Amino acid sequence: MVLVFLATTLDAASPFKPAACEGAYPKHLQGICTNGKDAIYWSWTDAIVKTGLDGRIQKKVPAPSHQGDLCFHDGKVYVAVNLGKFNEPAGKADSWVFVFDGDTLKELSRHAVPELVHGAGGMACKDGRFLIVGGLPPETGENYLYEYDGQLKFIQRHVLASGHTDKGIQTAEYADGFWWFGCYGKPAILLRADDQFQFTGRWKFNASVGIVRIAPNQFLIAENKATKGVGNTARLRLARPHPEKGLILDSEQP
Repeated sequence: MVLVFLATTLDAASPFKPAACEGAYPKHLQGICTNGKDAIYWSWTDAIVKTGLDGRIQKKVPAPSHQGDLCFHDGKVYVAVNLGKFNEPAGKADSWVFVFDGDTLKELSRHAVPELVHGAGGMACKDGRFLIVGGLPPETGENYLYEYDGQLKFIQRHVLASGHTDKGIQTAEYADGFWWFGCYGKPAILLRADDQFQFTGRWKFNASVGIVRIAPNQFLIAENKATKGVGNTARLRLARPHPEKGLILDSEQP
């Protein structure tokens, strides 16, 4: 497979730019998404926050821990949630998708996703179908991707031949023919798969607390900072694909 990445400047049509989320939070950021127009959604483990393009809070709602990575589809925000334990053998997780109204953040529904036996932690949407990712027991040498239809009915599990990643996969995004997955670790790991969920790359890059496509070959990557006595804060930085490094922050480009 030959991959071609275009070194373009930021698309002037995209309204999204680097921003910092207003406020500080007791638990760290788990994921981000946008409505594609004028809002950014931030999952803070036990709260969902909606901000404008400048990061100023418009809506904030509490939610049971652990709210994970999230995605926007058809006017709604979908959040991968585990109310049980992560990264354990089957039987200890309690996996759900919570659905919120994209305007008001009113909770609309909850859908059990018991197939996520190690804990639901992240999700993305492509062509009306959802892909949910999550935890992984130690020593497991592959990751698992769970595919659902638009009504969150289970379709099938895909095995990603990625090797082990610490606590599985935390974030997910589809962009321009590829699935991108952010993982914990020291260093943090970025995974990529093609449209058929075949593993195509693994790099040292931290997208574990948020990745969202904003234009062709352009992403926002979230960074969380924990400060003693203050709490957790987060900002978004621009990134784009790189043929050898997977993704690269704009500030790292020559």
